[in-house]
Amino acid sequence: MRSITVKIGANVIVGMEGSDDAGVYRLSDDIALVQTLDFITPIVDDPFTFGRIAAVNSLSDVYAMGGTPLTAMNIVCFPTSLFSLDRLTAILKGGLSAIEEAGVQLLGGHSVDDREMKYGLSVTGLVHPGKVLTNTGLRDGDAIVLTKPLGTGIIATAVKAGLAPGEIIAPFEKSMATLNRAAADVMRDFPVRACTDVTGFGLMGHLKEMLGGSALEIEVDASALPVLPGARDFASQGLNPAGLYRNRDFAGGLVTVGKDVSLELADIAFDPQTSGGLLIALESAAAKELCNALRSAGIADAAEIARVGPSGGPAIRLV
Repeated sequence: MRSITVKIGANVIVGMEGSDDAGVYRLSDDIALVQTLDFITPIVDDPFTFGRIAAVNSLSDVYAMGGTPLTAMNIVCFPTSLFSLDRLTAILKGGLSAIEEAGVQLLGGHSVDDREMKYGLSVTGLVHPGKVLTNTGLRDGDAIVLTKPLGTGIIATAVKAGLAPGEIIAPFEKSMATLNRAAADVMRDFPVRACTDVTGFGLMGHLKEMLGGSALEIEVDASALPVLPGARDFASQGLNPAGLYRNRDFAGGLVTVGKDVSLELADIAFDPQTSGGLLIALESAAAKELCNALRSAGIADAAEIARVGPSGGPAIRLV
């Protein structure tokens, strides 16, 4: 896409120039559209659960921008020669369960016959032009809060290998199937500087994007990272997805890992996530209150994980 020149209109608030979760277009002084599109391949076996997770993952981009999702359309790639349409029906029902829980209107969609199954949504939301959140804007002294536990990529690898018991699979699926709506509602009452959701680039990759080209450093407290049950053990067994190593290639040049940080926890910091939590940067004085408010809203794993400080260039320290 870097070789394609796109004219940016006067009403574009967030476009293709950065790496944000969605585009934002001003309609009036008080209303802007938030538009996003996302789809994934199955990360779980159950079709209903897959559909719900894929929809939650797609809706999350609007929440990360400070917006409220309004309408959605299904995006389906389905191998009709390999699976019955009953499976597709279950996927769509799972997606609809998340769409309706979010208070979003499903308007339709599009499907193609494809060799690989994929499902997701295009989502349109609304936001006040003055309240748009992007993934940049960090300032010296800010704190960073994470709202969901890490480790979905590693656990998914263990599930595919048949090594994950039910007591590990249940919280893994529950986390991915939980909307970021409640977290977004809570953060609206706080002085948020920047926000994104943690997905394929993993925690370290998304922190790199939040730094941009700034002369700032993010110090991540490894002991504060919320981690899904089983993820540490599976990481210690080397059950790391290929995406984890791609994330190391992408962000590793900025990251210094402290000598006291275990190899497993360092791997989890690069683990690609599906339907991860919000990564919220705000004034450090408000971080504890935000975490308490998130927990009161039922987001039990919310934690302050990092602080932002000055540096000679963009840098991340995991200590």
